[in-house]
Order: sequence, then C-alpha cells, then structure tokens
Amino acid sequence: MHATCFELSTDNLLPGMRALDIGSGSGYLVACFASMVGPQGRAVGIEHIPELVSASIENIQKSAASPFLELCSLSVHVGDGRNGWPEFAPYDAIHVGAAAREIPKQLINQLKPEGRLVIPVGNIFQDLKVIDKNQDGSITMHDETAVRYVPLTSKDAQLRGY
Repeated sequence: MHATCFELSTDNLLPGMRALDIGSGSGYLVACFASMVGPQGRAVGIEHIPELVSASIENIQKSAASPFLELCSLSVHVGDGRNGWPEFAPYDAIHVGAAAREIPKQLINQLKPEGRLVIPVGNIFQDLKVIDKNQDGSITMHDETAVRYVPLTSKDAQLRGY
C-alpha cells in the first residue's frame, strides 16, 4: 500500500513541495517523501503513539533521509492526525495511513490548491480515495481501489482496541 500511495502522490512530491504523512508509523513513507521534496521542501509525519514517533526518528536516522532531519526539512511529531499539522500547511501532498469514517475537513483545509490527498475512507468497507483540490478550492475525488486499513482514531481509542 505504501508503494501505491507513494505512486499516487509523486506529482505532488517535487523538489520544494510540502508533504504530510498521517499515521507515519515506522517513518518509512515520510522519509521517502523527504527524499522527493528535498532540502528546500518540507516533509512532516504525525503519529499519535509517542513510542512510534521515537522509533521512526531512530529509523530515519539510520537511513539516507537522515540529513533531512538535521536540516529540519523532515520532522515527525506526536499528534492527532485527524487534525493534520497546520504549522507547515498548506501541503502539496497529504497521505493518511488509517481509515477515516469520513474525510476530515481539517485535511482538506490544509491542502494547497492543486494538492492531492490520498486517504482510505470507510468502516467495514473501505475505499482508497484520491482527492485533488482544484485551483478554485473545489475538490475532485475518485476511488482508486478497495482497501482494508486500521481505523483513524485517537490514541486512547486505539489502545482500548476500538
């Protein structure tokens, strides 16, 4: 799925662009995003489990993306991904690695015109949606494929098993 989502986002991962990876887990995809947008761009990862943030930073430090951490063009933060990360918005590309019941408005608001959001949406039946924000702020959306992801939820709900 990482490869599919990465491929769907490549036109929005050019040097100097900004990318947001929600549910950044191991740090793998946000490191790939950083490598694409380069030192003039910005790649941001969000994960709501602090131990995963620490582990992902350790993973990135061992990878070819390590210099981007030092240059501060790559960062990983503890936070609720449903709220995005407004500090570095607007983003050219946003990837969500967990299924939302509905598309969070905050993510659409943090998407740059001509930006792309790739997000699984649904509960039991889920679709990987590709959402493009047009220059006038309207959105165009299509379903890429059926998927099965863990739910996009709060830390507390995830730890309780919901």
